[in-house]
Amino acid sequence: MMLGEQVGLQDRLSYEFNLEDRVPNDHLLRRLDAVLDLNWLRSELSPFYSHTGCPSIDPELMIRMLLVGYCYSIRSERRLCQDVELNLAYRWFCQG
Repeated sequence: MMLGEQVGLQDRLSYEFNLEDRVPNDHLLRRLDAVLDLNWLRSELSPFYSHTGCPSIDPELMIRMLLVGYCYSIRSERRLCQDVELNLAYRWFCQG
């Protein structure tokens, strides 16, 4: 039995997606992001990061993830990483 070629499958699988549109305006993380300014963080901590070896974790990302964990009572770092990967609002907030 010979299978025919699938036509148009690519069109059904691709769509436009904007993460900004997926987070409601009244979401807690959107309100927190509006008042959170971490622009100073990288320059303040840069003397403590090595330029050799494995790349360091972005300090702003770490603070944002810890805030998500605090706000939503996520106590496990492994669970926090999983939740940030899956939850669109968490991911939006952590992108800064």
